[in-house]
Amino acid sequence: MSQIDAYAGGALARKLFWVAALFALAMALYPHGVRLPGDPSDRIQHALAFATLGLLGGLAYPRLSTSRLIIALALFGAFIEIAQAIPVLHRDCDFLDWLTDLAASVAAVVPLRTWLVPTR
Repeated sequence: MSQIDAYAGGALARKLFWVAALFALAMALYPHGVRLPGDPSDRIQHALAFATLGLLGGLAYPRLSTSRLIIALALFGAFIEIAQAIPVLHRDCDFLDWLTDLAASVAAVVPLRTWLVPTR
């Protein structure tokens, strides 16, 4: 059993996943957006957020199938994009952002599940 496998499915992994998900949601819905150090583009921010969520989700829920985890993350990304269409937030709803979320989720979850945390 690898060290990563020892944490998979544990309470700490689940807490980290949900803290990251709430942080991503808050950052996505903050009116006018937030300027980050280095001023990364919105697309880069989406990719980093969903790659992180994919890795943490894969560790937090090792018994959840890879496809279900990716679908859940894709739905979360879709929710964020739909919520960003709320006029008072002054954010942009962008289909390409959602595709970035999906691609980053797949890019993180598939290798994690393939190499580090095999499905039990």
